[in-house]
Amino acid sequence: MKKIKVLTLSDHPLSPSGVGTQTKYICEALLNSGKFEIISLGGAIKHQNYNPIQTEEHGDQWKIIPVDGYGTPDMIRSILRTEKPDMLWIMTDPRFWGWLWQIENEIRPLVPIVYYHVWDNYPFPMFNRNYYLSNDHVATISKVTDDIVRNVAPEVDCTYIPHAVDQNIFKPFGEEQILNLRKENFHEEDINKVVFFWNNRNARRKQSGTLVFWFKEFLDQVGHDKAQLIMHTDPKDPHGQDLPHIIDHLGLTDRQVLLSTKKLQMPDLAAFYNMMDCTINISDAEGFGLATLESLACGVPIVVNMTGGLQEQVTDGEEEFGIPIFPTSKSVIGSQDVPYIYEDRIAKSHFISALKKMTFISKEDRKEMGRKGLRHVQKNYNFNDYKERWVNLMLEVYEKNGSWETRQDYSGIYFKKIA
Repeated sequence: MKKIKVLTLSDHPLSPSGVGTQTKYICEALLNSGKFEIISLGGAIKHQNYNPIQTEEHGDQWKIIPVDGYGTPDMIRSILRTEKPDMLWIMTDPRFWGWLWQIENEIRPLVPIVYYHVWDNYPFPMFNRNYYLSNDHVATISKVTDDIVRNVAPEVDCTYIPHAVDQNIFKPFGEEQILNLRKENFHEEDINKVVFFWNNRNARRKQSGTLVFWFKEFLDQVGHDKAQLIMHTDPKDPHGQDLPHIIDHLGLTDRQVLLSTKKLQMPDLAAFYNMMDCTINISDAEGFGLATLESLACGVPIVVNMTGGLQEQVTDGEEEFGIPIFPTSKSVIGSQDVPYIYEDRIAKSHFISALKKMTFISKEDRKEMGRKGLRHVQKNYNFNDYKERWVNLMLEVYEKNGSWETRQDYSGIYFKKIA
């Protein structure tokens, strides 16, 4: 039986970003089903070279081509002509795909487009409507995103598939193993501190600099010997802030705020989560927030801003798996291409109160919060279900829409061809 050839455009599937990780999970699920082969354009990172690569496990069934950005119209035209993929799958914020949807009339008469959609916040972005209509199927990463698509473009086929994590890797360690890891990796006098973890890109909306400033004020109130913050990030990301300078300016040492810059493989990252007492995400906008889900899968509670996909991670409406911080205001950002994006801002006092609560509850109460979070992940973000749903969705879209000679049900051109 001929395999279905899928062209994916997304973050590089071997990169550590949340989008890259989910792309990898989905590609591997499709490949392991034995029904697909994949060509991936891997973008959004700096490349040492642009030579196509293959993974040892999948060989020539998965060709990964490094690209700047996410590709170009001419690149897509060339791949359509030479590789003849049966489907096109894309993921991330729609502002990155305007150039692609502008050549919709060259792509969709030949192959269907499946879009794994990321959008953070209300109000409904009506300016995205034509973007949604330019796909054969939209999958959504959170309940917020799903509600947005169904209201902005109700005629588009839509499926809610939240992110998941590999629970064979991200899982709770035993108490003795955790203690040994803390002894191996922490300063002797810090082993019994409450240790907070921040694993994120150093980008403006992630509030990395604000986190350091506020954490210092938290320590000033509770004592510098009570807690530590470990930040796993690029401290000098050009899209973020100069974290070493901020830490030095505030008179902090790595005993209070420690920067972790070494690239970690997933098993090592799982060990990091297990060493921590709590994981923090105070982003002003967050489509999903994979790091906090990884933390919950390891049985470690979270403190999060109640925005985007973080809202459904920290609570199921009945129980809480950490401490939610409710925004006190909204701000509006945007550009000539994106008229408005609303961001949720939390108050410093509420952040400090959340950290105090997490610090001074008993260790057993923190553990119980984490155990509940683990059950929440197992029930609502099951990794095997996630993989199966993606395989089934891609098969359904292909069977319904066909490709090339069997293409059907395509109508509507919403953008003019790029010259």
